[in-house]
Amino acid sequence: MTEHQPSSPERIVAIVGRPNVGKSALFNRLVRRRLAIVHAEEGVTRDRLMAPAEWLGQRFEVVDTGGLALMDRAQSRDEIMQATAEQVHAAIEDAASVILVVDIKAGLQPLDVEVARLLRKSGRPVTVALNKADLPEWDERTHDFSTLAFPMVPVSAAHGRGIEALMEKVLPPLPSPSDADEPVRLKVAVVGRPNVGKSSYINRLTGQERVIVSGVPGTTRDTITVPFTRTTRDGEERHYMLVDTAGMRKQGRVHDSVEKFSLFRAETGIAEADIVVLMLDAEDGPTTREKKVAALIRQHRKACVVLVNKWDLAKGTGVKASDYEAQMRKELFFLGGIPILFVSALSGHQIQRSFAVIDAVATRLSTTIPTGVLNRVIRDAFAKSQPPFSHGRQLKFYYATQTGKHPPRITLFVNDPTLSTPTHQAFLIGRLRAAFDLAGVPLLLRYRSSHGEPKAKKR
Repeated sequence: MTEHQPSSPERIVAIVGRPNVGKSALFNRLVRRRLAIVHAEEGVTRDRLMAPAEWLGQRFEVVDTGGLALMDRAQSRDEIMQATAEQVHAAIEDAASVILVVDIKAGLQPLDVEVARLLRKSGRPVTVALNKADLPEWDERTHDFSTLAFPMVPVSAAHGRGIEALMEKVLPPLPSPSDADEPVRLKVAVVGRPNVGKSSYINRLTGQERVIVSGVPGTTRDTITVPFTRTTRDGEERHYMLVDTAGMRKQGRVHDSVEKFSLFRAETGIAEADIVVLMLDAEDGPTTREKKVAALIRQHRKACVVLVNKWDLAKGTGVKASDYEAQMRKELFFLGGIPILFVSALSGHQIQRSFAVIDAVATRLSTTIPTGVLNRVIRDAFAKSQPPFSHGRQLKFYYATQTGKHPPRITLFVNDPTLSTPTHQAFLIGRLRAAFDLAGVPLLLRYRSSHGEPKAKKR
C-alpha cells in the first residue's frame, strides 16, 4: 500500500502572538519577501505559513501563525477562530525556537500574558519581539513587559530595526543543520473556486489538519505551501511542495483589499507552479469561473490535472463519470487532453491515484522526443491536413527539432512562419500529444524560416 508522510524540518522558528501585533510583517522581513498578507484588519492570517529564511549565516524555516485570540484552548463558536488557534498550537509543537511578538506601543495586554503562559508550558525557547519600536525612544518601554520573563528585543518589523539583534537570540536553540541536501520538490498548486475542497484535499494527502477547512467561503487567504514526501509502492520517495491557494471568485464579487490580494497570490501560485491541479465541485460542474482559471493556466503554459471533487455526492444522481467527463472536455476544450479524475477528499476515494497521475504528468514535462520520429509524425500530419494557404503561397514544412523541456518546445523550420495559423497549430499539437503521450502538458511550437533571418511565431 502507498504510504505518505509530511516533511517536518527541525530547524523551525515559529512566530506567535495575539492578533494585529505585526507577526506577518516580521515573517516577511525574515524571509525577505512579501509572502504573508499584511493588513490592518484583524485575523487576516489564519493558516500556518512556512518559508525558508537565512540570517547570520544560518538557514532555517520560519512559520507565521494566526493571532491567538482564545484563552488557554478555550472553545470558540467561531470555527475559523478555533481552527486558527489549533494551527498555532501545532506550529509551537513543531518549532525549535519561538518568537513572541507584542506591540510595544499598545503596552502589555492580557492576551500577551496568556500567550506567554502557553509558551512556558510548551517548554520551547522563547524570545519576545517588542514590535513597532520604530524609534530608539520606544525602547524605554521594554521594562513594561518584564513580567513575561523571556529575553526581549525592541524591533521594527516595518523598518528592519533590531532584527539582527533579535535573531542573535532566536537562532542558538536551533539544532545543528543536517548535512543532507534539501530534496528538489515538484511544486503543485491546487486552484479553484471557494469551497470546492482544495484544503481538504491537501489535508487528506498529508494526513494532517495542515490547512484550515471551513464551510465559510474565503477561509484560505494566504497562499499556503506544504512540503510533502510520498513513498510509492516501489519504495521510491517522491518530494512535493503542495500549494493551497485562495478560492478564485468572479472579480465582481471581490470587494475588500485582503481578498483582492489573496486572488493575486493565487494567480502567482499558478505562474510559479510546475503542475496546476484545477479542482471542481462535482455537483456544480465547470462554470464560467473554471473556464477563466483554465485560460489562466493555459496563458502561463502550465501542466494541468483536473480533479472533480465530491464525486461521492454525485454518485447517487445517476450521472456516469464517462458522460460527465465528455461534457467537461467540451467545456474546457482549450486545455487539450488533460487528465480528469473523479475524487472525494472527504472519503479518500482516488486521492492516492491522483498523485500517480500528477507524477505521470511531471514525467511528461521532461519528455525527450527523438528527432527522426518527431519529423515523421509532423510530415504525416501535414500530409493528412490542408496546410494554411494565403496570397498564393502555402505553408511548407522542412524539418523540426525539440529545443526545450519543462514544457516541451518544438521548433519547426518552414518556408514562411507567417503562413501558420492557430487552427493548424492546434491540429499539429493534437497529433503530437497523441503520438508522444503528452496529456496534461503544454506543447510549445516555434516556427522559423529556413531561409535568411528567422521569423518567429509562437504558440
